Amino acid sequence: MDFLDTVPTGLLIGAEWREADAAGRFVVEDPATGDPLTDVADGGPAEMIAALDEASRAQESWAATAPRVRSDLLRAAYDEVVRRADDFALLITLEMGKPLAESRGEVRYGAEFLRWFSEEAVRVGGRWARSPEGTTRLLTMKDPVGPTLMITPWNFPLAMATRKIAPAIAAGCTMVLKPAEQTPLTALAFAALLRSVGLPPGVLNVVTTTRAAEAIPPLLRDPRLRKLTFTGSTAVGRQLMAQASAQLLRISMELGGNAPLLVLGDADIDRAVAGAMLAKMRNIGQACTAANRILVHESVADEFGSRFAAAMAAQRLGRGTDPNVDVGPLIDERARNKVTELVSDALARGARVLTGGSPLEGTGYFFEPTVLTDVGDHRITREELFGPVAPISTFGTDDEAIALANATEYGLASYVFSQDMSRILNVVERLQFGMVGVNQGVVSNAAAPFGGVKHSGFGREGGAEGIEEYLSTKYVGIAP
Repeated sequence: MDFLDTVPTGLLIGAEWREADAAGRFVVEDPATGDPLTDVADGGPAEMIAALDEASRAQESWAATAPRVRSDLLRAAYDEVVRRADDFALLITLEMGKPLAESRGEVRYGAEFLRWFSEEAVRVGGRWARSPEGTTRLLTMKDPVGPTLMITPWNFPLAMATRKIAPAIAAGCTMVLKPAEQTPLTALAFAALLRSVGLPPGVLNVVTTTRAAEAIPPLLRDPRLRKLTFTGSTAVGRQLMAQASAQLLRISMELGGNAPLLVLGDADIDRAVAGAMLAKMRNIGQACTAANRILVHESVADEFGSRFAAAMAAQRLGRGTDPNVDVGPLIDERARNKVTELVSDALARGARVLTGGSPLEGTGYFFEPTVLTDVGDHRITREELFGPVAPISTFGTDDEAIALANATEYGLASYVFSQDMSRILNVVERLQFGMVGVNQGVVSNAAAPFGGVKHSGFGREGGAEGIEEYLSTKYVGIAP
């Protein structure tokens, strides 16, 4: 708890941590107990505009900063996050609920974006060419897009921040960050860390708020803002896109998911069960990449179902600070109620419970790890299921599996388990998803492009592609 006491709880605007002028403060709670952890400043439109004032003021000098300076700063931030990994892991667990082992994994994953983009910062280039007719020399160069509004979700409070902030720093963009109201503390602690390693005032500004619908639109109408990056629900993404259209903002969005996990008839069942546990239960199932639909070939459905259910039933629930706990709480009461509603609807339509199936009574927002079978095309397979519930359906042919997998408006992540590489490649080429995990349940990697197609958004974060989201191309024609 000592680290919690050192976390700033104000708004970072320019060089100052300040209070909100009007709305005061809001409480951040521990989802495992429902008890308050602390309270933070509740910013509004005035604070958002003040943050953009600072970002705009800092943009020119930050864009002119040498790439090596930006690179070294990101590397220093990486080293400091690694040094304070246990502190950040505890903070993530306290405000988000995931077990400490998973929080430590998030810290490692989040830190990798700092290291990766420290290396990319010095590799931004252009090209020189002669025009085909020989009358002009063609020079292209990359410029930072400019001040960027970043809106991050609650499920990975460090990694979602570093995945956006690191490439923006590397590219030379200034930022206004609006973290999720459920988990603002990790973002505030990370912002303080960046300032401590030398990030200049105004490059990163952080406004915490419970009034996003009121506070964000004025920024999106301001011509000084040049980019919006958002991770969250598809419904909110649509609203933000409509609002951002007035200024024709550069936009990148990572939205909802409804990931299928395909277990083909020749799959290694041990590997498939282990992979399904990772794909389903990472972050208590509260991940846009979580396997929402388990599609299993009918020849191995009984064996897979019984072994998967046994693995789920063995998971231990509790507060994430207990090292013996495997599964923490859902983020809040609304999230638990949504999972309960979807499970109840599936059971009413004929699904069967192999294990779990109910919310836990008492304090905190817990739901039992659950496996359902005989699940048809109902709400639980159509909607994004943010929780520890795995619906199993069966298929007879690869064509049927692919059709079931693609029968969704979403297109973020998918998973395939098989021992036949030719078969795998055929399936992978036909899946309509931005990412595919083959014989593994986790695809996220700082060195790889993360993002989806269809209603799961556009743009990529991570990999060589990640920095391009924060750069624009300038062409210069030179007469010889």
